[in-house]
Amino acid sequence: MLLSSLLTNLVIPLNLGIALLVLGVLCYMLRRRRIAMLFVGGGLAWVLFWSLPATTLWAGGHLEQLYPYRPPAELPAAEAIVVLGGSTANNRPNWFGPYDRSTTIARVDTAARIYHAERAPLIVVSGAALEGNVSEARIMANSLQQQGVPLDAIVQESESLTTYQNALYTARVLKERGIDHVLLVTSALHMPRAMGVFRKQQVDATAAGSPPQIVVPDDPAFSFWLPSMHVLSASRSVVKEYVGMLVYWLRGWL
Repeated sequence: MLLSSLLTNLVIPLNLGIALLVLGVLCYMLRRRRIAMLFVGGGLAWVLFWSLPATTLWAGGHLEQLYPYRPPAELPAAEAIVVLGGSTANNRPNWFGPYDRSTTIARVDTAARIYHAERAPLIVVSGAALEGNVSEARIMANSLQQQGVPLDAIVQESESLTTYQNALYTARVLKERGIDHVLLVTSALHMPRAMGVFRKQQVDATAAGSPPQIVVPDDPAFSFWLPSMHVLSASRSVVKEYVGMLVYWLRGWL
């Protein structure tokens, strides 16, 4: 996944903006002023573009709406629920709102709600340890138990570090148990890539994502065109998804 990581870090709005400004300064020092102005102008334009709420609503909102959210009661019955580790925008209910721990909605919370709605009798949690020795799968399993899901209804896949590995290793677990149809739980932004990868692994998956986060907030003071450092910082998740989809397509994983 080195290619994906390099591309993501390169085009992260703030990183690319700074890189282009540095190149502009170097060109100016070498008396290539016209090229210098192009680099500087391009860097500033890229940063400004991704600091606008309108940009995130357009680019990120498009991905979120490819698989519209459905409440647990409206989902079809399946043999298992598969929930992927990770979070988007710190699990805030609204991308543009302040972080409030009491209002966050994690992917594992969505999976618990679907389980309690009796959509499937089993939950497969997928994710290795990103830091330390405790896997995301173990953390999610603990959270599910705290939300009333019995231990014997939880299966852990603790080796995957990427979305591709989530699908690859989970597909093996499902095959071993003779499971054909699953409800796939991840963030709305991540769902298009996740669905593509799971289907490539011949998993019959129905999207059962968490509620969309990139929506216009209920705030009269909200402006589509007012640049924001918060939006600029958060936009890296949108860029990551587009880069990830491109790299996965090039590698034949979608």
